[in-house]
Amino acid sequence: MISTETLNKNTENIDLTDSLGIVTLINNEDLTVAIAVQKALPEIAAAVDIISTNFQNGGRLLYFGAGTSGRLGILDASECPPTFNTNPSMVQGIIAGGDVAIKTAVEGAEDSTELAEFDFKRKEIKSNDSIVCISASGNANYVVKILELARNRGCRTIAVSSNKNAKMKDFADCFIFVDTGAEAISGSTRMKAGTAQKMVLNMLTTASMIKIGKTYKNYMIDVKATNDKLKKRAIRIVSSIVNCSEEIAENVLCTNGYNVKVSILQIKYKIDDKKAADLLKEHRGVLRKVFEALN
Repeated sequence: MISTETLNKNTENIDLTDSLGIVTLINNEDLTVAIAVQKALPEIAAAVDIISTNFQNGGRLLYFGAGTSGRLGILDASECPPTFNTNPSMVQGIIAGGDVAIKTAVEGAEDSTELAEFDFKRKEIKSNDSIVCISASGNANYVVKILELARNRGCRTIAVSSNKNAKMKDFADCFIFVDTGAEAISGSTRMKAGTAQKMVLNMLTTASMIKIGKTYKNYMIDVKATNDKLKKRAIRIVSSIVNCSEEIAENVLCTNGYNVKVSILQIKYKIDDKKAADLLKEHRGVLRKVFEALN
C-alpha cells in the first residue's frame, strides 16, 4: 500500500479532541514535511539543472497533474510572470480535465490516457521543453502517459511523487521522491503531500530563474511592477544596488517603464536606456555578467 493511504497512528483519534487538539495534531504532521523535502534535495537540484539548461536553449517548463497536484502546478506557473517578468508561455501548468478542473473535480480525469494525449498534442511540446509531472501516488494514468509521450518526443522528464514505487519513475530522467508518509487524514494528499509538492515546485522555478539571471544576489531584479507595492519594491531594489537615493531611482524607473535592470545600468554607468538594454541583450539578461564586463 502507498504510504499516503495508510493509517496514521499519531492522529487516529483526531475526531475525539477539541479544535486546538485537531490543529495541533495537523501541525505536528506538517513539521515533518520540510525534513522529507530536504532528503530529496539532490534530485531537486538535478531537476533544476535540466530546467535551467532548457530555459537557456529556448525551452519551456510544463507542469502536468490531476486534482491538487495539477492546481499546484498552475499556481506555481502563474506566479512566475509577476515575480520574474517571464512570458506566460515560459512556465505553464496543465491540469487533467482542463480549466474547469481548477475549481471543480472532473470525474475520471486522472485515469484518462486520452486526455493526456490531447493535452500533450495541444501544447505542441518540443524536445527542448522540460516536462514535470506531479502526483502523490505517481500512478495516475494521465501523468504516466504524459511522461511516456514526452520521453518519446526526446524531452527531459521529471516526476514529483510521495510514492517510491510510482509508475512515473519508469519514464522520468529525474525522480523526486518525497517521503511524506501517512497523512493526518488517511489518503488526503492535499495535506502533507501537497505541501511537499508546493515546496518542491517553488524550488524548481526559483532556483532555475536564479540560474538564468533573474536575480542579482537575492534581489528580485526582474520584478514586473504592476501595482504600487511592486513599484515601491523596484525603487528600493534600484536604490540599494546602485547606492543612490530612492528619488533618483524612481525618476529613472519612470522613464523606462519600471525596468529594474535597465535602470540599474543607467544610473551606475550613466548611460541611456537603449545602451543599457543592448548590454543586457549581449549578456543574455544577466546583470552580474554586465557588471563583470564593464568593471
